[in-house]
Amino acid sequence: MEQNFLYFETYGCAANQNNTEIMKGLCLQAGLQITNNPDIADLLIINTCIVKEPSEKKIEFRISELGKKYSNKPIIIAGCMPQVRNEKLQNKNLYLLGIHHVKDICKLIRKILESRYEEKEFLTEKFEEKLCLPKIPIKKDIGITQISEGCNSFCSFCVVRLAKGKLFSYPQEDIIKNIENDLKAGAKEIWITSQDNASYGLPEKRKLPELMRKILSLKGNFQIRLGMMNPENVLPILPSLIEIYKNKKMKKFLHIPVQSGSNRILKKMNRNYKVEDFLKIVKEFRKQIPNLILWTDIIVGFPTETEEDFEKTLELIKKIKPDRINLSRFWQLKGTEASSLQQLPVQEIKNRAKKFIKEYEKLKHN
Repeated sequence: MEQNFLYFETYGCAANQNNTEIMKGLCLQAGLQITNNPDIADLLIINTCIVKEPSEKKIEFRISELGKKYSNKPIIIAGCMPQVRNEKLQNKNLYLLGIHHVKDICKLIRKILESRYEEKEFLTEKFEEKLCLPKIPIKKDIGITQISEGCNSFCSFCVVRLAKGKLFSYPQEDIIKNIENDLKAGAKEIWITSQDNASYGLPEKRKLPELMRKILSLKGNFQIRLGMMNPENVLPILPSLIEIYKNKKMKKFLHIPVQSGSNRILKKMNRNYKVEDFLKIVKEFRKQIPNLILWTDIIVGFPTETEEDFEKTLELIKKIKPDRINLSRFWQLKGTEASSLQQLPVQEIKNRAKKFIKEYEKLKHN
């Protein structure tokens, strides 16, 4: 392929970062060059995220900004946005690469340069394994390994599942090989990522503990950081998961999103667990894993959330005192079940978010 220069921007999760690493690696292997300066680039690639409306709006603005400034250059929009928001991405210099077509980046670029691009070709749904591919790490000492794509849950507020589709777990032998490649390349920390790591292997079998034992048996001086896991899928493997965390190679980092302290709201969110289940997970981990670093996620202002529901969430946070909270105000995301529910007043949602932040700041300084 002709030696064109490419400029990348990446938004969102570790999986998205890894997808950019892979796209860069494939492009470099094909004879293309990477630049950090969009002014000298021949093509621009924006790897998008739409998990929250503020993120989506920010990226929409950025795409518009780049489109106007570089109207003479092709701009490839990758990630979740083209999969579920393609109607917003119809400008003449925009080209779409769906979430299931990361490995087709060079094919897309070739078709753009040859004026043979057809949008539908790169937006189809398929199972695409993103392992053992050339890549350019975002951080040299960190190796990111995706273990699955998609999700089997139906959370009423989530648009990501609409983009990524149902769960597809990658073969264990390929995951191990991918990690071995990263370790040989100098990685000192391995990030295990997916939409929900605890769902690995479902619906046939819960295979995360088995996979983690194999990873931890690899030779070398490295640390494993296991990413986000949903409570409903942690509970059935809780004892074996805690034993895995006792391994000296495991970072004592646990990201379990609870979303709300009200069981009534959790039911409306289609979260298949109760607050008591979340508390059990936290209690057992803290009892057996010293110096645990606990992260969780909270949504305030979910449709029909009462002041009592909100106060229950505050009480839960005061009780567990997490090290970090990813706080989101509820946003109506098109295509989700929750977007059709009766919404709370915007100002009320803002007020609750402000109160939550204030209370959490007090907690951190006590």
